[in-house]
Amino acid sequence: MNASDLEALRAMVGREVTYRAPDALSDASGRYFARAVGDDNPLYRRAEGPIVPPTLIFETTQIADSPPNADGYAGHSWPIEFPGTRLLRGGHRYTWHRDVRPDDVITSTWRLDAVVERSTAAGNPMVVVTSTCRYSDERGDVIAENEETLLFVAATS
Repeated sequence: MNASDLEALRAMVGREVTYRAPDALSDASGRYFARAVGDDNPLYRRAEGPIVPPTLIFETTQIADSPPNADGYAGHSWPIEFPGTRLLRGGHRYTWHRDVRPDDVITSTWRLDAVVERSTAAGNPMVVVTSTCRYSDERGDVIAENEETLLFVAATS
């Protein structure tokens, strides 16, 4: 992890990227997503106003319309590369403000929050990157937030 890469990343702190879905989630996509993840909650199929599995809004591949990266992922990712490191997902923290509805048109706004240098328990250099995504409906009302932590750990031989 060289100093210039780290400084370039620190200069991105506070940057936001916004993606707006081209259309509403829909009853069908909610049912198909629930089936795909093995969630048989009857709330996703009820006739009197179904809701959508909440984690569907985190699938930004439907919103970002990006080409797949080298790992095949087509959703949002920050342009971060540290040669000689391994990328580890450090975790997510979700906050929900309301149910997700089939008629919601989702906008996701990602913000790069912090870049911190640390060391692993073994003493290896590590960079901790945190970002937050706010998921809103077409009126701008926040539905949920997701804080993500990425760890770039120096590769050892």
